Amino acid sequence: MKKAEIKLEVELDDNNVPDTIQWSSTDGQNTESLPTKAMFLALWDGQYKNSLRIDLWTKDMPYDEMKRFFYETLQTLGDSFLRSSGGDPMAEKIIGDLRDYCAHFAEKMEVLEQQN
Repeated sequence: MKKAEIKLEVELDDNNVPDTIQWSSTDGQNTESLPTKAMFLALWDGQYKNSLRIDLWTKDMPYDEMKRFFYETLQTLGDSFLRSSGGDPMAEKIIGDLRDYCAHFAEKMEVLEQQN
């Protein structure tokens, strides 16, 4: 059995606000610690049937980048749900609704205009 480790290191200021976030993985091509400005970590607790989350971002994470991060995260959550659904037609319909919302979010937050 293969094992991999994902390591997160967060440096906090005196007010417990993240100054830096670093991550590394033993299963990638580059195992050295890499910087990031934000992260969402979601875990499922099978015993209590609820999710556990850690949402962190550094003080220097620009608002425009945060909007893009939210948009891309919503899009990829849809992708993950579709992969896990096993071809359920209702899941495909719901993800279509999510994609519509993502387009609405991107338009209202001017996410895609900033990319061009």
